[in-house]
Amino acid sequence: MQAFASSTMQSPPLAASVSIDYLAHHRVCPKAVTPEGTLVVAVAPDALVPEALDDLAFAYGCPVTPEPLAREEVERLIARFANGAAPAPDIDGYGGTPHDPGGDDLVTDVRDQITQPPVIACANRILDEAHEAQASDIHLEATREGLVVRYRIDGVLVPGPALRPELAHPVISRLKLLSNLDIAERRRPQDGRLRIRLASRELDLRVATVPTLFGESVVLRLLDQGGRPVSLDALGMPAPILEGMRAASARPHGLVLVTGPTGSGKTTTLYAALLTRNAQAEKILTVEDPIEYQLSGITQIPVHRDAGVSFATALRAMLRQDPDVVMVGEMRDPETAAIAVQAAMTGHLVFSTVHTNDALGAIPRLIDLGVPAYLVAATLDAVLAQRLVRRICPACREGYRPAREQVALLAGADGIPAELTRGAGCPACRQTGYRGRIGVFEWLPVTDALRDAVAHGASRAEVRRLAHEAGLRPLAADGWVKITQGLTTVEEVLRVVES
Repeated sequence: MQAFASSTMQSPPLAASVSIDYLAHHRVCPKAVTPEGTLVVAVAPDALVPEALDDLAFAYGCPVTPEPLAREEVERLIARFANGAAPAPDIDGYGGTPHDPGGDDLVTDVRDQITQPPVIACANRILDEAHEAQASDIHLEATREGLVVRYRIDGVLVPGPALRPELAHPVISRLKLLSNLDIAERRRPQDGRLRIRLASRELDLRVATVPTLFGESVVLRLLDQGGRPVSLDALGMPAPILEGMRAASARPHGLVLVTGPTGSGKTTTLYAALLTRNAQAEKILTVEDPIEYQLSGITQIPVHRDAGVSFATALRAMLRQDPDVVMVGEMRDPETAAIAVQAAMTGHLVFSTVHTNDALGAIPRLIDLGVPAYLVAATLDAVLAQRLVRRICPACREGYRPAREQVALLAGADGIPAELTRGAGCPACRQTGYRGRIGVFEWLPVTDALRDAVAHGASRAEVRRLAHEAGLRPLAADGWVKITQGLTTVEEVLRVVES
């Protein structure tokens, strides 16, 4: 939304056909008119928006732009109309709380509210329940009805505790204050961090806010600083893939990539690979955003963009530290990709991640990032693609006869077994039938034939044929194995992989 200087804004009078009661009932208030003739309307989180905006557009005879504000602010603006004064625009143009007349009072009121016992108790309850449920994220979403709390547990969003409407804004403000964010700024996205201690465990939370039509929405990513990375053996890799990953992790130089979407466990796998190295005899450096686990004997560098520390700048500095092994949290830009490939060419073993749909997609992704095909062929040793599927709850597992059409896509030539396993749902798994997660993997070893094909620009079909000859099995194939082993279900595998 574009901002304007206060000198270019006009404070609108109350239209003849609009009453104070109408504004109070719909929880909206005309705020300012832009130089282009658009009416800016302050909108509370629980406002009756579509009907009110249409009515105000008709009453004022001009287009309308909603501006989400807290209910208290909208009520304050309506009160100014009731007292015979139109709301005055702020110096940035669109009703920013920090600069509005009375804005300092509003911030003071919010600070008073967020120190009240009910607000503290509500915020603590949200964090406690998320930790107890082993959630990876907390979503606080502003809706027409108020603030909705949801937890991401085992990769799936589930409902959290219900909040009283009057606590919604103070709870968000409290979380923002604890994260060193500006509680008076509600029009722009903000990012922060929060560290808390729950049940003798230290949690590091990444906090991200974004303004929406009905108020601010906040996502908190929970990182358990007291947790420990797991070994390669504990990730659930099939024996051939585990053997290949161990061999690739033991190489003196080259490039090993792990691919998958956000939240697929890529960093956990890279940590497990690093643990196979001898940290006492080797110099191992990582650059991460964020650092999820603290690894003993390994130097870890966090990305800090405000201080000029990006993946590329950190990687360039790391190579002057005489490393043996380097881990780059993600290759997302051409500069980082170029430096990582050059490091792999000059005697370093480089681990990193890229976002692709499968293992084979890592090759065109590197080329798309500007790495010449001949360098991709010369440096890339192996690619591991992975997804996370939910495990069947051990407390309520039961057998059932699957429908042929349900499993035919995954079973293929293996045939359809007479019985598979699923979870019936119990208190231990919150009635979902699942508890915990396990990986589904796809392994691409880069053979000499595959290197030649990539270096000479072979077609994707030819590269895929050579990859299958090298032993590539799709994610769905490993998913089907885990289904027949009673570890997960058909629905879970189809949810995260293409058959």
